[in-house]
Order: sequence, then C-alpha cells, then structure tokens
Amino acid sequence: MARVKPLAELIEGCIGPAFAAQGFASTDILAAWPEIVGERLARYCRPSKLEWPKRRRRDGEAPESGTLVVRVEGVFAIELQHLAPVVIQRINRHYGWACVSRIVLQQDRVGRSGTQAKPTRVDPVRAVEVQKAVAGIADDGLRAALDRLGTAAVATRPDR
Repeated sequence: MARVKPLAELIEGCIGPAFAAQGFASTDILAAWPEIVGERLARYCRPSKLEWPKRRRRDGEAPESGTLVVRVEGVFAIELQHLAPVVIQRINRHYGWACVSRIVLQQDRVGRSGTQAKPTRVDPVRAVEVQKAVAGIADDGLRAALDRLGTAAVATRPDR
C-alpha cells in the first residue's frame, strides 16, 4: 500500500521549476513570507523573483548575495522601503546565510486571497429602468454589456 505523502512534497516537484526560473531555490519564501515581513505587510507585498549576480564564484569563495524583487501595493511601498533593512535581516536569518543584500520594489497590485468584494444590492425598480433603457439596442452583445453596466451603476452596497 502506498504511503500518503504530504502536499508539500508534491508541490515542490510541480511548481519548483517555475520558481527556479525566477531565482528561488524553493517555494519556501512564499510560504514563510507572512512570518518574515509580518501578517499586515504580507497582505500588500509578495516576493516576485530573486536575481543572482551574473559572475561565477571561484572555488572556496563565499556565494554572493542576491537582489529580491518584491511586488508591492503603491500605498505600502514607502513603508516597505523604510523596513527594507529589517526585512533583509529577517530573510537572511530565516535561511541562515546572507542570501539577500538588497530589495527592489516593483509597484503592482497584489492579489489578496480569501477576501471577497462586499455583496451589492440592486433595487428591482431601478433594474427594470435599466432594462427598458437598453431594450431598443439591436446588437445582443452590446445590449447585454450595457445592461450589466447599468445594473452595476445602480447597485448599492449594504454599507452605503
């Protein structure tokens, strides 16, 4: 009977090559990222790749440190920039050697897993008004798109 394998053993073989192409030796940095930078900051930034120096090291020479490229939401870029020395220190402590010497920030949207948009509420009377407004449009695709747009425009969030 085959032994049940932990998911971590299977994941590394599947996505390991993709991470290697980005300079990561393993997927560990993504899993440990909230521990390294803290839960709050981890929601707004993610490591994207690790760039290693181009020159080859000689025998007996210590490996050179790399540059970690981090995608960060715009409003948290300044905070991460100020915390960069601390983050570098934490990354190096996590791996047990000075693997990162610098962090480069790349402003970008960072997907937040587990968060969903608040549900919207559409007043039935306003929805009928939207349907009447787009009823005269002959093109089915355009009419459907305008109907969705109109419905979204008249929708309200519960907290408003």
